[in-house]
Amino acid sequence: MAHSIITLQRTGSIAVITLNRPERRNAFNEAMWNSLSKVISDLKAALPRAVIITGAGTGAFCAGFDVNPDNPQVAQMIEPVQHHDPGPIERLIRRIRGIVDDLTSLPVPLIAAVNGDAYGGGAELACRCDLRIIDPAAVFCFSEVRLGLMPDWGGGAALTRLTGLASATELILTGKKVTADEALRIGLVNRISAPGAALEEAEKLAGVIAANGPRAVRHSLDMIRRSFDLPLHEALEIETDHAVSLIASGECLWGITAFFAKEDPHYPDPEE
Repeated sequence: MAHSIITLQRTGSIAVITLNRPERRNAFNEAMWNSLSKVISDLKAALPRAVIITGAGTGAFCAGFDVNPDNPQVAQMIEPVQHHDPGPIERLIRRIRGIVDDLTSLPVPLIAAVNGDAYGGGAELACRCDLRIIDPAAVFCFSEVRLGLMPDWGGGAALTRLTGLASATELILTGKKVTADEALRIGLVNRISAPGAALEEAEKLAGVIAANGPRAVRHSLDMIRRSFDLPLHEALEIETDHAVSLIASGECLWGITAFFAKEDPHYPDPEE
């Protein structure tokens, strides 16, 4: 299904979102945000077992926010910036971050197939995903400070949790380019694909995840997301609550039965 300049394709239990504006390095303008909101609504209405997000073309995953004057969102901000009026600026930032939050809070794994360069908000968007696979020629760059800006899609906080304080501070304050090899070394990405194969590698990973118990994946994912930065005793309680709910759902009967039969399990989708 296509929504303007963002496409949503489903293959079995896996959905692929493609940022389809390669002439602007897949940078977000107002139309793209509206389109992404519609895509998220479609996903919520019929949840897949895994979602991949990638960019069209080979040059860029996403260049972040389109700062060109023909982006209506830029035009709307000129007067508030000139008059130091924080109100419209806050509303825009909260709207954008709210859409990113909506995407990254889907109860299924979100995988970034970083097929090309991820700059500014594009780097932030990738960091907000659960897993990241990068093309060997692609780079990350938290370039906001070069423009007198800073991360505001939630990527600054996400980066700190991924790489630790020291690396995140350097990347955000310098706007340096991070190669695929360095991104892997500092924990920014999970793996490097073969050249031109980031999406293919992401689809393989999504397939492995999708073959597991869907309730088990959702419960585990929510536990990971919620407990990462909590005190241990609170994290343990979240883990226990999820484990009890999962086992009580009966999904394990499918897996255990298949295990003893020496067969691959075929889990039904959860009833929403």
